[in-house]
Amino acid sequence: MSTDNNPFAPAGAQYSANVSFGGSPDEPKGDLVKDTTTQRFSADVIQESRNQVVLVDFWAPWCGPCKQLTPVLEKAVKAAGGRVKLVKMNIDDHPAVAGQLGIQSIPAVIAFKDGQPVDGFMGALPESKVNEFIDRVAGPGGAGAQIEAALAAATEALAAGDSQTAADIYQEILQVAPDTLAAIAGLAGLLIDAGQIDAARSVLETAPEDKRSDASIAGVSARIALAEQAEKLGDAGDLLRRLEADPKDHQARFDLAMLHNARGERTEAADCLLEIMKADRAWNDDGARKQLLQFFEAWGMTDEATLAARRKLSSLLFS
Repeated sequence: MSTDNNPFAPAGAQYSANVSFGGSPDEPKGDLVKDTTTQRFSADVIQESRNQVVLVDFWAPWCGPCKQLTPVLEKAVKAAGGRVKLVKMNIDDHPAVAGQLGIQSIPAVIAFKDGQPVDGFMGALPESKVNEFIDRVAGPGGAGAQIEAALAAATEALAAGDSQTAADIYQEILQVAPDTLAAIAGLAGLLIDAGQIDAARSVLETAPEDKRSDASIAGVSARIALAEQAEKLGDAGDLLRRLEADPKDHQARFDLAMLHNARGERTEAADCLLEIMKADRAWNDDGARKQLLQFFEAWGMTDEATLAARRKLSSLLFS
């Protein structure tokens, strides 16, 4: 991959992302696929996910892509040999859970582990991508194990505040497996953090055309859009003064949420939008909730700020 305009160009990275592919799917074990209801969701998903990863397939009878995805999901889950279970939820009959999770289109699949949502995707993915998703959330079953180890090392580097090492790892992965979406998204995200929006956009463009709707790529694209919006908003001090003069100035609070997000202050950004919703849900055609869902997409399903804000949103909508 070209490193032009890239502040994270590798310089003697210590990590070697050697990759081997192979292995065969394990035999299916036990009752791996079932339907659930709102009443059984806690037992079938939340509690069961403390034993193993549970994939929840949100679908509806009228949804054409759902009919394409469900047999692919069932085949992949059975081939995974008990690493994951699949629970299907018809949102026409049981809409509450999907609403609480902010799901706006189907098919949508969310993986639960240890009682919490940890990852997900939308749309009818091909079998190969479903298998990659299962490997990501439940651990690889052979193929891609070394790439998974490399991605884990990059995550550890980020947790330790070492962006340079993480970027080196991502770039080495992409030299071996250039279609690795997690590495593309990870490197592009680091470039956004460094203020290199054009370079981040260039990295995203290396993702294959048929994979750009993947949640990881879409999330980084949303971050780029939010960063570009924030550049046009002006000074936070002016917005705070407007709110002191008029607490019902929802546009000022909305713009302040955008600035908080641009600064990485995700909790504050979410709280601003939730405050607008408390005061006037209909403001700007439900604009505060729509923007909050865009934040969720940009931050990722497993981000702590996303999970915390989803809980607050559910309390607000369903209390």
